[in-house]
Amino acid sequence: MIRRALRPLKDAVRREISVLRWRKTPAGRSTIAAFAALKDSQRGKDCILLCNGPSLNKVPFDKLKGRYIIGLNKINLLFDRTTMRPDMIVAINKYVIEQNSEFFNKTEIPLILSRAGNECVTKRSNVNFLNFDDQALFFSERPGHITCEFATVTYSALQIAFHLGFARVAIVGADHSFSQVGKPNELQLSRGPDQNHFDPRYFADGTPWQLADLTNSERAYELARGRFQRNGRLVFNCTEGGNLEVFQRMPLIEFLATNPDFRSQSEAET
Repeated sequence: MIRRALRPLKDAVRREISVLRWRKTPAGRSTIAAFAALKDSQRGKDCILLCNGPSLNKVPFDKLKGRYIIGLNKINLLFDRTTMRPDMIVAINKYVIEQNSEFFNKTEIPLILSRAGNECVTKRSNVNFLNFDDQALFFSERPGHITCEFATVTYSALQIAFHLGFARVAIVGADHSFSQVGKPNELQLSRGPDQNHFDPRYFADGTPWQLADLTNSERAYELARGRFQRNGRLVFNCTEGGNLEVFQRMPLIEFLATNPDFRSQSEAET
């Protein structure tokens, strides 16, 4: 019982030691400075968070023009069928970063990647690496110093969206459902075309991927929901269908139609 009671303190100390070490590295200093500049830069605005489930194919990307978009992982597989481009891409899984490194090394889109990706992605002005902790669940309000990578990249992206100051976040393409056999986070080789993501090439035949951890993903989402709500902000699940019920559901079209800030900007431009 004593060990359990001391666990949060030990976790906090471990994270602070990690931050101190991160500050001493060139990548750490660069990321901390970049996130300091991003702090509350989007205060009061809306964000569209593009996840990678099959339902992403139902999103009317032409309706997202002018919105701030955070894309995840291999979102670039959409680019041959839409002119939509995210304002930022977040990827934390080392296998995903390695597999998508060719794109990451040539794109000019701002990238936020796990520090595990610094071995295959070149540090450039549009690339920042995250210091991470995946041993215990917490919500980081200073993701430039340390970010919780817990079960899903979507959770890391929510911490970044919070740091940027968004008042509302619409999650789309989060089906929260996977056809898989094995233990959560178990490393396997994919078989055949990928049916768990929006593109069959996502984890093509023979590609290493780690099985989804839906239980811990929900734990993380619940923590994010609470943090946003306590600060007068909201996260909506605007996915069409799927099994994610942690966040309040709202049709994407309704979300896009109820942003006073964007509406006033649009009226001023006309």
